Amino acid sequence: MITSPSYYDQIGGAPVVRDVVERFYERVLGDDDLKPYFTGIDMPRLKRHMVMLLCSVLGGPEPYEGRDLGEAHTGMGITSQHYDKVGEHLFAVLQDSGVGEDILRDVGLVLTKVKSSIVAEPAETAD
Repeated sequence: MITSPSYYDQIGGAPVVRDVVERFYERVLGDDDLKPYFTGIDMPRLKRHMVMLLCSVLGGPEPYEGRDLGEAHTGMGITSQHYDKVGEHLFAVLQDSGVGEDILRDVGLVLTKVKSSIVAEPAETAD
């Protein structure tokens, strides 16, 4: 049986994921709207967790064993607008790294799936 390589393997594995995470946080921390969320945060630890999470999302060899995303973001007051902005930064870095549309689509699906666990505000309803 022939299996196609995982997204993780397709993009170049751990070195590429680490580079993506590094550039992602450069962008996020350079964004005045998002930077306050990271005040007092252990950034090397956060980056390690993000590498593990992204590797897992991309089908890498190691499962993500960090805290539940909802639990990790409780009390941060993350707005839907700011969550979407973080996603835009991630997509920009992935695109700059030459990641294909199929991978971007699947990463987008994961971001949509976990959004309700991370965003503090209730979803807006149409009246």
